[in-house]
Amino acid sequence: MEGMKAVQVRVSGRVQGVSFRWYAQEQARRLGVVGWVRNEPDGSVLLHAEGEDEAVDALVAWCHEGPGMARVRDVAVREAAPAEATTFTITA
Repeated sequence: MEGMKAVQVRVSGRVQGVSFRWYAQEQARRLGVVGWVRNEPDGSVLLHAEGEDEAVDALVAWCHEGPGMARVRDVAVREAAPAEATTFTITA
């Protein structure tokens, strides 16, 4: 759809154990973005986000900072196929 996008975002640094997933979910819901977020075995956090261009871009921008206790080192973004999610969830 025009004006909509889906991305996969890998955030690395000190992003586990600092409530990154919870804050990401809150930001996504506030922005109207759907998808999911999960911790990865390598210590990074992986997000799938879809929604209006500006809203997804705002969530990606937030990922560069994260919550107060996070220390984001890198944010890698790539286009993704829409998963047609209906909400934004924290997955295992």
